[in-house]
Amino acid sequence: MTIVLILVLLSFYILLLGSRAIDLMKAGTVVGIGLGAGVIILPFLGVWMVVATLRAGLTHQRLAAMMREQGRELDVSDLPRRPSGRIERAAADELFATVKAEWEAAPDDWRNTYRIARAYDYAGDRGRAREMMKRAVAQEKAGRTP
Repeated sequence: MTIVLILVLLSFYILLLGSRAIDLMKAGTVVGIGLGAGVIILPFLGVWMVVATLRAGLTHQRLAAMMREQGRELDVSDLPRRPSGRIERAAADELFATVKAEWEAAPDDWRNTYRIARAYDYAGDRGRAREMMKRAVAQEKAGRTP
């Protein structure tokens, strides 16, 4: 429901931005046309970013569902947590070391790559988590039969 509301609001904003860009270009001045052309690019970038983010999110959800079905999702329910809800650093590091050993044993298995992506996320390394999740998606896609 939240995603739908955000998409509706973003759509409204993109339409408004596009309308303003056209108004600027209709002014007929060199500056207005230049600004309008620059502003008209923003709605296209916005749409591209929304589509890319939604596609990635849906793909990650699909992989997560497959991992749950196979009983391979990381269980972090018993790990100690900070008051903020994040996993304690030492526990996250220990979980990461375990998962990394599994991944190093079979780095071409998308399930292991997915698990290490999640472990990176729990350890707070979002950049590597995204990188490894992209890799897991590519590995899973390559392993599917057409």
